[in-house]
Amino acid sequence: MLPNGRYDETRGNRASTYQGRYEIRGNHIDYWDDTGFTADGTFIDGVLHHAGMILYRKK
Repeated sequence: MLPNGRYDETRGNRASTYQGRYEIRGNHIDYWDDTGFTADGTFIDGVLHHAGMILYRKK
């Protein structure tokens, strides 16, 4: 997630596999891929939980 409300997702060795925008309200995030796909998730203790996955901030 980028500070300008956009995201750039890498999958495996494929950089920029998905790109789109996101909005955070409280602990909830909604995001919209540029292709039209939508998804959401919840932050628990600063960690994103989405579709059975746990996503940590890149250090």
